[in-house]
Amino acid sequence: MIMENFYTLAQAALCETNPSEKCRLTFELFEKYHSGSLKMDKSVSCEDIAVAGRPAKPELVSPFKVEQRKPSTPEGYAAMLHAIAHIEFNAINLALDAAYRFRTLPEQFVADWLQVAKEECEHFGLMRERLLAHSYDYGDFTAHGHLWDMALKTAFDPLLRMALVPRVLEARGLDVTPAIREKVRQRGDLETCAVLDVIYRDEVGHVKFGNHWYQFLCEQRGLEPIALFRQLLRQHDMFIFRGYVNLEARERAGFSQFEMDMLEDFEKSFQAA
Repeated sequence: MIMENFYTLAQAALCETNPSEKCRLTFELFEKYHSGSLKMDKSVSCEDIAVAGRPAKPELVSPFKVEQRKPSTPEGYAAMLHAIAHIEFNAINLALDAAYRFRTLPEQFVADWLQVAKEECEHFGLMRERLLAHSYDYGDFTAHGHLWDMALKTAFDPLLRMALVPRVLEARGLDVTPAIREKVRQRGDLETCAVLDVIYRDEVGHVKFGNHWYQFLCEQRGLEPIALFRQLLRQHDMFIFRGYVNLEARERAGFSQFEMDMLEDFEKSFQAA
């Protein structure tokens, strides 16, 4: 019996454009990997995938041109749910890309990001169900491609990917989710509250993976992690830290006390501005 190659199947899942099929392939990949029925043949060429598989809709526009609707209206509320579903869909591609692309790291790196991909598929499915419950579907609103743009910016270095995606973008999700959940609760949509609780719980683990591998790569390269992180924040997306910082969730996700103090100082300086 010829064993299938993990990287071939991961590429197929990453390039799949149909969301339901992408999730099916990801679940299948997760099960086959953990059953030990796949070979990890790194000799298969790693394609430089510039555009991950996604459906024709939603139409991608500039972040500044995404349609803004009041969440107090049925359409505006559905647009908010759609935005969350879009984040989760992109997170599937980001996790699959990490597992597929960065082949010089220990195999545990693959296992961690494959788990993330599986959980992001679960999140997307749950949010899509909530969207359908409000008579809309994924693709019915415009969206932006900022998350995948970050994958391209960090494609050449796993350290940069770990620093800027889980430790910045996903960690920002820990900051904003509680406030979103409160808005949803006030609306009386307890089913969506339950979905947000699942997402919030799992995202702590995803950020923790990012923190672990960031620290691992810094140690491997003899780099000071805090100084490097401050430098990267200046060079890249420091603006996303403006506003509330969820220190409790970040601590559980593995941020050091020094980093949390740094973020808290940033939050206070922003509020005083």
